[in-house]
Amino acid sequence: MSELNIAIIAHAYEGSKEASIAKTCALIERAAKGGAQLVCLSELHQGAYFCQRQNVDNFDLAKDFNSDCEFWGSVAKKHAIVLVTSLFERRSAGLYFNTAVVFEKDGSIAGKYRKMHIPDDPNFYEKFYFTPGDLGFRPIKTSLGTLGVLVCWDQWYPEAARIMALKGAEILIYPTAIGWFDGDSSDEKARQLDAWMAVQRGHAVANGLPVVAINRIGFESARLSDKNALCAENEGIRFWGHSFVYGPQGEKLFESDENSDVCEVIKLDKGRCENVRRWWPFLRDRRIDSYKKILKRFC
Repeated sequence: MSELNIAIIAHAYEGSKEASIAKTCALIERAAKGGAQLVCLSELHQGAYFCQRQNVDNFDLAKDFNSDCEFWGSVAKKHAIVLVTSLFERRSAGLYFNTAVVFEKDGSIAGKYRKMHIPDDPNFYEKFYFTPGDLGFRPIKTSLGTLGVLVCWDQWYPEAARIMALKGAEILIYPTAIGWFDGDSSDEKARQLDAWMAVQRGHAVANGLPVVAINRIGFESARLSDKNALCAENEGIRFWGHSFVYGPQGEKLFESDENSDVCEVIKLDKGRCENVRRWWPFLRDRRIDSYKKILKRFC
């Protein structure tokens, strides 16, 4: 299958898990009616981004992982789509993952990816919640092709994109939750956004693959992570949106704005990747005999 209709769906947190899921499902239905075959959702899309504060009660959000998988599988089956979700997974007591789950058209689980790179920054306290992924960089085979699904912080690492490409990924997909602090200057916000888009565009060019990023939108107060925390009224993350699709030469196929809900169907020509890699045979010319140093923390 050379041509593929891929849908990006993102929206602000709707105040509760139930309301957020209802909004997502309505947008999925719209995308499916618009011809979407592969639908991609943003990071931890079922609720608030709870990692802004360290609160052990938030681990309860993962207790419904199995029933959540059953639900999203039924959504994929209802619309006969391949669906990329992002869920909080409880594997056992004290062992939790930030997990992308991919569902086939029949509702079955095609595969999972557990986020490998885990940030620990102000208002992004993910190391408190998530164990580093233990499945490695393993593409997921679906009826629509082989998907290199990574998650958010992974998008800054060319090694992750490269390994997915070397293992046969045909598309790189990044469910994402990234944004600004309102106190940052306009210049600094612009630099951060440009850097975020530039590094992923580089993954597309370096690997000759389309890259898809689906980012959250809207302002979320830090109080959503811990209602008992002492937070200033304006303390939180303003997710910057700008979900996008780049083609295998880094050509921009779609970019959303900062604030609007996103329900966009973009046509990809996967066959172009073959031509691009023939013109620019970066994989052929890699000096794999000279890269041992990359396995060190610092040389």
